[in-house]
Parts: sequence; structure tokens; C-alpha cells
Amino acid sequence: MQAISSPVANGPGRVALWANLVSVYILWGSTYLFIHFMTEQMPPLYMVSMRYMVSGTILYTYARLTGTPRATKIEWQSAGMIGVILLAISNGCLSLGLQYIPSGIAALLGGLLPVFLLTLNWVSFGRQRPSNLALAGLVVGIVGIYFLIKPDKLQGTGDTHGYLVGASLVAFGNFAWAIGTLLSPRVSLPSGAISSGIQMIVGGLVLLPISLVMEPVTLFSIFDAPAKAIGSMFYLVIFGSIIGFSSYAWLARKAPPQLLSTYAFVNPVVAMLLGTFFAGEVFSSQSLIGAGIALIGVILITLGRK
Repeated sequence: MQAISSPVANGPGRVALWANLVSVYILWGSTYLFIHFMTEQMPPLYMVSMRYMVSGTILYTYARLTGTPRATKIEWQSAGMIGVILLAISNGCLSLGLQYIPSGIAALLGGLLPVFLLTLNWVSFGRQRPSNLALAGLVVGIVGIYFLIKPDKLQGTGDTHGYLVGASLVAFGNFAWAIGTLLSPRVSLPSGAISSGIQMIVGGLVLLPISLVMEPVTLFSIFDAPAKAIGSMFYLVIFGSIIGFSSYAWLARKAPPQLLSTYAFVNPVVAMLLGTFFAGEVFSSQSLIGAGIALIGVILITLGRK
């Protein structure tokens, strides 16, 4: 498929651009903690499926009631494909990986996303090579992630095999997310809310039968979920899925890939701060150093996005 023109050339409003970017920075940084809360006592794939089916139904219904045109058959197919990649595969892998590694480590492994995103965009999707400044920012950001996950941060994560399984699942999820992100502007998608709603509905529907086969649940197990899991799920529905994912979907179509990739450096910092205040995780001086370096990487990537 022929490459589309650069999103920068389309000139999305700066206020809208940064509002959506900050939304993804903060809200998605908080999702790791709430995914942990949601799946403490409930099977992960089942809860993720419920989350996205509820979110998608709300978004789709809202869009239709407010006059958004119905999606065409091709738009349904395209949005459904993106939903399978971004939500069923990528977030399915994340939810499974979180059963083996701490949520903070999973967030930190999100630093792999810019590597996949920029490399695939450069090599496989026929886009322009990132600027030298953006590449330098990528390297600096990865160094920051390295300091955040140096060996002393990995102590207490369980056996080596379990950690490798979890880390591999999360890494593959990031790879799938990069593919879905780069495909989004290259396929025919309906308008924002309808597109996000379809992606969530299809992603949730794909995960549900997999969960029913793999996990000890029934279709109505949601009614047996504890209050903490239900509350966390609704937080993820509203702030993680409806607001956060809609912001990401907008950015995937409007923002340059190297600017979009910066959230992978900011989310771990947000996740670790929330883990410190709400889950009793230790926020060491090493973590502060890594967070600072990662944020410098964000600045360099942002400055080099053109």
C-alpha cells in the first residue's frame, strides 16, 4: 500500500495534539496499576475482554446517537483488523505477561515500543528515515529505560523462566502494537469514536472465546467478581479505554510516529510514581535518574519530529 503523506503536513491543531498526547501520557501510565488491581482475583483475558466490550459498546452507541455516520463494510473490516492487533493480540499479551512480572516492570518494558515503531516505520512501511535528533532521542530514552530496569530493580520478580515468559509476552505485545499503529493511517477507518468503538468491540469479542477456553470462567463470571476488580475495570473503561484509547487512535492518524512513541518513555515514570503512592513500591534514586534520562529522550524526539 502506498505510504500516506506525513501527519505533520496535515497540520493537526497544536492544542488538540498536545491535549491528546498528555491524555495518553497520564491516563495510560495509570492503567498498569489498575490492570493489576482488576486481575488480582479474576482471570486476565476474561476481564480484558469485558473491559473492551463495555467500552466499545459505550463509544459506538454514543457516536451513533450523536449523528456519526454508520461505518461501511470496508471500514468495519479495517477497524476490526486494527482492533484485533491492538487490543486482542497486544493487550492480550500484556494481560498474560502481567501474571509473571510486576506491573511496573511491564510498564518499563514499554520502552521497547519506540524501537519497534521507528524501525518498522523506516524499514518496512516505506516512510522517511527519522531525523538524527529523533534517533538520538530514541537512544537516550532507551538508556533511561535501562537505568529504570537494571538488575537490582528485577529482584523479587520470581523465577527466571517465569520472568522471561512474562517479558517475552509484553515485548511481543509491544511489537504488535507498533504494527497496528503504523497500519492505522494506511487503511480506511471510520470517524474517531466509531472507529475506536468497533476496534474495542471486535477486540473484546475475539478475546472472549479464547478466555472461555483457556481460563476457569463462564460467560457470566463477571457477576462473581469482587468490588475492587469491578471498580478497576470501570476506571479502565472510562479513563483507559474511552478517553485514553480514543486519544491514542487520534494520534495514530494525526501525529508523527516519533512523537507518538514518546508516551512509552513517560508511561513508566507515571506507573512507578503511582506504584509508590498506592502500592507501596520503592522509588529509588536510580529510578529518578532513569526517569530524568527518559524525559530528556522525549524532549529530543519531540524537537526532532520534523
